[in-house]
Amino acid sequence: MKFVAFERAKQGTGASRRLRITGKTPGIVYGGDGKEPQLIEIDHNALWHALKKEAFHASVLDMELNGQETKVLLRDVQYHPFKQLVLHIDFQRVDAKTKMTTKVPVHYSGEDESSAVKLDKCMINHIVNELQITCLPADLPEFIAVDLTGLKKGVSLHLNDITLPKGVVAVTHGKKNPVLVSVVAPVEEVAAPVAAPAPAKKGKK
Repeated sequence: MKFVAFERAKQGTGASRRLRITGKTPGIVYGGDGKEPQLIEIDHNALWHALKKEAFHASVLDMELNGQETKVLLRDVQYHPFKQLVLHIDFQRVDAKTKMTTKVPVHYSGEDESSAVKLDKCMINHIVNELQITCLPADLPEFIAVDLTGLKKGVSLHLNDITLPKGVVAVTHGKKNPVLVSVVAPVEEVAAPVAAPAPAKKGKK
């Protein structure tokens, strides 16, 4: 994805507030060998619509600035607490030859066709909806697709059970093989025991 940014000279709360009034969003671009952080501004409406797209959050982006394109990665977005307003945005420059660490969404499919759901009426819980990965910029996937058609009753899906895209390594922070999806069997209803009829009371003679 591509977006256009412009240089921003002034900084500070007052300058940022005036910038937002004119329909612009303040931001910063940092990273890169020996490169200084650069203040930028972006058209707010264009940015708002771009942020609704998943690819904008999990892809290497082409930023056009002063007629030149730079590869960047979205790192942080600050939203207004209740207004539809982006307060500030951060990007990081990426080097084609340097591995980077970021999070990408996990897209699950096929669970309704699995025997766990179709035959055994189990409930499927998605424990992990995004994975932190390390890879070169060229290998960064927009998302990781996971097919759940093979799910079975009583068997959870772990990280080692899926195949990651080429060049991608998951970062698990000490967890060797975390659970991605759990399979919960339905609760079987147990019929309540039928109470024996109370003995009939003998009438008085």
